[in-house]
Amino acid sequence: MFRFGSSGAKQAGASGSISGVPTALRRNRKSLTARVWAVSPLYLFLLPAVLYVVVFNYWPMYGLQIAFKDFRSGLGILGSPWVGLTHFDRFFRSYMFPVLIRNTLLLSGYQILAGFPIPIILSIAIHYAARSGLRRFTQTVTYAPYFISQVVLVGMLLLMLSPRTGVVNVFVRALGGTPVFFMGKEGLFRHIYVWSGIWQNSGWASIIYLAVLSNSDPDLHEAAIIDGATKPQRIRHIDIPVLIPTAVILLVMNTGQLLAIGFEKAYLMQNDINIMSSEIIATYVYKLGILNAQFSYTSAIGLFNNVINFALLLGVNSLARRFAKTGII
Repeated sequence: MFRFGSSGAKQAGASGSISGVPTALRRNRKSLTARVWAVSPLYLFLLPAVLYVVVFNYWPMYGLQIAFKDFRSGLGILGSPWVGLTHFDRFFRSYMFPVLIRNTLLLSGYQILAGFPIPIILSIAIHYAARSGLRRFTQTVTYAPYFISQVVLVGMLLLMLSPRTGVVNVFVRALGGTPVFFMGKEGLFRHIYVWSGIWQNSGWASIIYLAVLSNSDPDLHEAAIIDGATKPQRIRHIDIPVLIPTAVILLVMNTGQLLAIGFEKAYLMQNDINIMSSEIIATYVYKLGILNAQFSYTSAIGLFNNVINFALLLGVNSLARRFAKTGII
């Protein structure tokens, strides 16, 4: 048997193997509390954002279970019966499934391919503007459309593209042509949607690239000018490499939302004539879920949409980290 006397206790306490551990923990806990208290005003500023994320992003995840239930408002979420993957099977077998996937992918992919390089080109043009007045004027003109709401933007499109009084058809008629019902042609819906969005958002999206360009090393440009490099050469060998990491990260984030394109603008531009080109997942979910109260079915569609977006985000980010040596995670 081993006997642990008072001398042993003192020795252990002195060495810190037993009594010293709680003391160290109390000291560390006290120092952590003191550090948190010292910056407590910053945590108070952070609290509203944390509450917003918890209430609007995490708490609604509790309701995802209705995608696997036959939700009935009288029984509530917990009381509604389980149906498994019935709603997912119904969506995959629906005649609208290929239409929705095709329209959503084409519209979102077109938007990324056409709209992604334009803010980069615009930021480079503004950065190399010779006069500061011209630079400020260009920034103001290109930023302003971003603050136009989707409702106002679609209203402007309807007025300008009206077959009778629209300014575009007035020019067409003046040139001897036949007025065109732009909003009623399925083939023109995606072009109108994408290029109006590019006009609205390119100026605002260029802010990030302008910030990157303004922080680039000026010594590189000075050395290139001394060596006789032209502006296109400086853009190609200095500015583009500086912009690539930021561009890759933004491309990954945009690709992660490939199937999550917003419904507001598409819904406002929809009509009975272009419905086969304008019906996307978001508008379909809104019509069935909100207007027809098919909550379980549309929750299953929304869950499928989010899972695919998450998988795309991880896949594209993995490719970006492998080939461009950068990514978001």
